[in-house]
Amino acid sequence: MGANLSGGVSDMGGYAQPRLGDIPESCVALVLMYMDPPEICKLARLNRAFRGASWADFIWKSKLPTNYRFIVDKVFDEKSMVKNSRMRDIYTTLCKSISFDDGTKQIWLDKNKGGINLSISSKALSITGIDDRRYWNFIAIDESRFQTVAYLQQTWWFEVNGEFDFQFPLGKYSLFFRLHLGRSSKRLGRRVCNSEHVHGWNIKPVKFELTTSNGHQAVSEYYLDNPGKWVNYHVGDFVVDNPHALIKIKYSMTQIDCTHTKGGVCVDSVLIRPSSVGKEH
Repeated sequence: MGANLSGGVSDMGGYAQPRLGDIPESCVALVLMYMDPPEICKLARLNRAFRGASWADFIWKSKLPTNYRFIVDKVFDEKSMVKNSRMRDIYTTLCKSISFDDGTKQIWLDKNKGGINLSISSKALSITGIDDRRYWNFIAIDESRFQTVAYLQQTWWFEVNGEFDFQFPLGKYSLFFRLHLGRSSKRLGRRVCNSEHVHGWNIKPVKFELTTSNGHQAVSEYYLDNPGKWVNYHVGDFVVDNPHALIKIKYSMTQIDCTHTKGGVCVDSVLIRPSSVGKEH
């Protein structure tokens, strides 16, 4: 019996205390799987065992959306090294904003929970009158993910439509239009907002609509307000109960009461994100 215990006796005559580094990587990995990604990355700095365990593919596969293969195939080309990367590398890459569809859309994962976020540029929307420079213009602005927004000077008929096909993981999602009253710019290093063309939005509300191919519909109305500030106008929510189905989403905003003109609004993008993040308007 003494021989069996000798391995646990220290040079000082006592028993050696177990250390974190003595825990097998496989056991550490099983524990890390139940933690959020930022916690895993912090613990990976403790020692070699935790660092090695933090790279286990099964950990990061459990953090990725169930449809991550669809996302990778849609966003990256066939030659991309990402497709052959470790799961942790794929997760890290997807947590950054990635452009696709000729730069008109961006996707990124929430680094804490792995939820999918999508942003769709104004250039991917169908805007009535967009080709008539008397009414609409695309202007450069550094306050947009896409560095460009559609700016309306004045119109009688305000109509913006869009549609998008995507495969979403299970869950509830919210859709927003990101708008700004007035035209912002930099002057002497300071942000200024020109509200010269802002008018007509307090007379009748703008109607926002959302429909999905899996049967969800939503309608909301808002008077556009808060000049000088970017506002996410909540259109509605939809639920995904089949993560392997391709869902077509249609969305629009209209103010087509031709008794008055309206203008001075920047249309930046459409935002889709998990409803758990919250609503801003």
